[in-house]
Amino acid sequence: MSRDYYFDHKQETLSREELDSWQQSRLTSMLEAIFQSNEFYRRKFSEAGTDRETLLQSWGDAPFTTKHELVADAEANPPYGTNLTYPLPHYVRLHQTSGTTGTPLVVLDTKESWENWKKSWGTIYRAAGVRPGDTVFVAFSFGLFIGFWPPFEAGLDLGLRCLSGGAQSSLQRLRALETHNATVLLCTPSYALHLAEVARENGIDLASSSVRITIHAGEPGASIPSTKKRISEAWGAKCFDHVGASEVGPFGFECHLQPGGVHINELDYIPECLDPATQSPVAPGELGELTITNLNRWGFPVIRYRTGDLVRFSQNETCDCGRSFQLLEGGILGRVDDMMTIRGVSVYPSAIEAILREFSEVAEFEGRVFEKGRLTELLLKVECRPNAEAQSKQLLLTLQEELYHRLGLRIEIEPAAAGSLPRYELKANRFKREAPG
Repeated sequence: MSRDYYFDHKQETLSREELDSWQQSRLTSMLEAIFQSNEFYRRKFSEAGTDRETLLQSWGDAPFTTKHELVADAEANPPYGTNLTYPLPHYVRLHQTSGTTGTPLVVLDTKESWENWKKSWGTIYRAAGVRPGDTVFVAFSFGLFIGFWPPFEAGLDLGLRCLSGGAQSSLQRLRALETHNATVLLCTPSYALHLAEVARENGIDLASSSVRITIHAGEPGASIPSTKKRISEAWGAKCFDHVGASEVGPFGFECHLQPGGVHINELDYIPECLDPATQSPVAPGELGELTITNLNRWGFPVIRYRTGDLVRFSQNETCDCGRSFQLLEGGILGRVDDMMTIRGVSVYPSAIEAILREFSEVAEFEGRVFEKGRLTELLLKVECRPNAEAQSKQLLLTLQEELYHRLGLRIEIEPAAAGSLPRYELKANRFKREAPG
């Protein structure tokens, strides 16, 4: 494979033994810094009865970190909590999680850790085939959510022309893409589909535009084959997934060969796939919760952080791209707390999206989860594209049969008026749970 698809060819093609040695060296140095001055982790390790040497020798016995802990610590020690390894003047960046799964968490970065964020994004860009001379359009409103701040600044470092879509309507963003001949689009998968919808309504042919690469994050959609296919066809571009979190970092990317999953950048992160109930390791190919340790963010570290993301580690030790980085088959498959048990059948929102996105007539959808008697029910509202409204009745019946055939669940579906369902720029929240009445 051409070295053009690597940010650092030598490091990205280390053998598994070399990677393990690299991680151990980074972990040793990081723990030394944390044990000296990070109040949060010094207290946490003390309560667990462990020290640095024990951690290094028996990593699987190290205590986990959860977002709930970090939020509770910040609430008890406002405004930033005690998970700070250095004095406050050392921190130069402040961001805040989206709050879609609870209370927002403020995250701080030192200059060094921010440089590592940008380096990680350099890997993401190069693996997707982005090159100096490309024009990147960030269709994103720049606020406290970390979103696409790092790729914007990383793009500048790589010699890319970076354009912000902040404070613009969707149509204005589409016009800007055309005017400035953008070649790379960055946004959530849902917003890429919404932009395509706005383009159709305004007679804009995206497939013939200059955009050749789209990179997405914030939702699992870009790893769902049907969603990836729809984005690729609408934009006439190659669609790439990327995974990360404000409190963790940009830990995963698709390589140029797109082997049906997302690589974890193991130069900077230690991944584990664990049973959500027992926290014991699961075998490659089995579903588990992703637990991450960030090795490049010593100022605001997360150690054995339970992401809540459901993944499968690949059984293949290497990828044809030459990297030995762990591959997440299918990317992020769902979230532990997203699972719905509908009339005794367990189902994830991503599984429903994977089916609905196969039908080009579906413009948008929304689910309502509610209690009926002793059972939990799901109602889907489906909005059809304008040119498919006449066939909507038959389409809904077809969707219902397909969902039953593939999920073993009969789901009630009702039509939604054109344009009535919400569109999302940030993380989509399509499934609403109603409190029992």
